[in-house]
Amino acid sequence: MTCVLGTGESVYMSDNGDQWQVARRRKGAAKKSKSLQLSSASTCCQEELDIGKTVKRIRDIVSELRCEEFWQEWKEQLLVAASVSTPPEDKDTEDQLETCREHRSCQQLECVCYGLGSFSSCVAARYQLAMLLLLLDAGQIPLKDCSVYDPAFSSAEKDVLRELGLTVLTENEEGKRLATKPTLFYLMHCGKALYNNLLWKNWSAQCLPLVIMIGNSFSGMRERTIERELKRDYSYISKAVDVCEERQLPCPSRLIDVFSDTSVITFPSSSLNRLPQSTWTELCEPQYQHCPDLEIILKETQS
Repeated sequence: MTCVLGTGESVYMSDNGDQWQVARRRKGAAKKSKSLQLSSASTCCQEELDIGKTVKRIRDIVSELRCEEFWQEWKEQLLVAASVSTPPEDKDTEDQLETCREHRSCQQLECVCYGLGSFSSCVAARYQLAMLLLLLDAGQIPLKDCSVYDPAFSSAEKDVLRELGLTVLTENEEGKRLATKPTLFYLMHCGKALYNNLLWKNWSAQCLPLVIMIGNSFSGMRERTIERELKRDYSYISKAVDVCEERQLPCPSRLIDVFSDTSVITFPSSSLNRLPQSTWTELCEPQYQHCPDLEIILKETQS
């Protein structure tokens, strides 16, 4: 069984279920979003999914990742980001900043996960789901307060997610979710349009500080995209690169195709408040009419 990762490479699963190898992408081959890589083979596998065994497999991976050195850095970076998203009222003393970090669990974080992929057939997606569960635990975010959505989910995969305690969204929001309280958005290897839509929906000096993203680096997106196309098609990413704060997350070499190019992205109020008022005016909803290979599954419109 194979699974195409967000990097464009394929993971081949061996007979024992969790041992896998990576086939590198050919030079010059197009990079595709993992949520678009659906195959009849994986669909068949999902229909026969054993929910209990799948839940156990995911929890085993959670235990595996918890013992990894790099996980401690991920955990600490999340907690730092959470403290940035809700600074203490009296923000001048170091003691108060430290108190804020010690009581992060009181901040009532929510979580939204988009574009996870078909975790029943894709080992990479399964590891990313396990990492999500670890992050929820570290941030003391109740499982029910984590909403997940991917058009690729089968009905059985949705049952697995509910069995894990997560909330499965029924509507394709296309990433257009307004943060009304500090929210962690988990967007592993998603297409640029999803990030761009999320930024558009929250493009204000009041909402952006509530947004914490764990996903692909914005600076990396800028490096890999022609500048005029980034400004034309993904204007909010283009603007966000210069106002966000990115902290790159470590990744062991054996999981490079699962967690590569991943950062924690926040929007400190101190940076946003220095921007001219014109930054927040004339906000056009993204249309993507110049993007024939859009890396997002749009919601169906009724005729």
